[in-house]
Amino acid sequence: MKSRPKKRLRVLTIDVGGTSVKCQMSGRRKPVRFKSGPDLTPERMVSNVLAVTAAWRFDAISIGYPGVVHRGAITAEPHNLGSGWIGFDFQSAFGCPVRVINDAAMQALGAYTGGSMLFLGLGTGLGSALVVDGVVAPLELGHFPARHGGSYESLVGERARKRHGDRKWRRDVEQVLEDLRQAMLPDYVVLGGGNVLRLKRLPPHTRRGANANAFTGGFRLWQHEPTTAASLRPSIRSQT
Repeated sequence: MKSRPKKRLRVLTIDVGGTSVKCQMSGRRKPVRFKSGPDLTPERMVSNVLAVTAAWRFDAISIGYPGVVHRGAITAEPHNLGSGWIGFDFQSAFGCPVRVINDAAMQALGAYTGGSMLFLGLGTGLGSALVVDGVVAPLELGHFPARHGGSYESLVGERARKRHGDRKWRRDVEQVLEDLRQAMLPDYVVLGGGNVLRLKRLPPHTRRGANANAFTGGFRLWQHEPTTAASLRPSIRSQT
């Protein structure tokens, strides 16, 4: 007697950003979105997600969160959103299994093609993650001190671009990228985030990430159970 084929998990991926929240489900072509901002609390986020995806049927959810996530738990409030994210029970709020990961790490998962990869997200701030042999490690490089004072994020974030203009911002991005490349020695670098399109050229061994990478990363979070991580090499695994 033949066993029935295993049902494919329907995963909803939520990419929480400083200006918008984007939602995409596996098997659908186009994402939906709504505005984010400093008044967005987790309760409002959940309510808005359920409203814009009311016609969708999903089994599990991945959330890319713009802040510190440790072992699947939010450990710091976001800089550009409302409060109340630490300790919020997303699983109860959505009524299905939920996995939370740093948003840059989720994009990195979606962009990864092997070897060692450094991901930098050029958006409202500076997101970062490192993937080595399929294991993704979320980083907080944006808060590292820069050479001439401030932090890396204060040099290449959106506020810096608006304050200094695109020309200086591009030079600062190149310098920050070179600093981090020398420190971390990745095989290649992927640049994501909305501002990557403002770069006219890219250094060697560097490529632009696609917007869809965040959703691909969210779907990949549910490809394997964490308990089997030791047997998945070189498949993608997450240490969050």
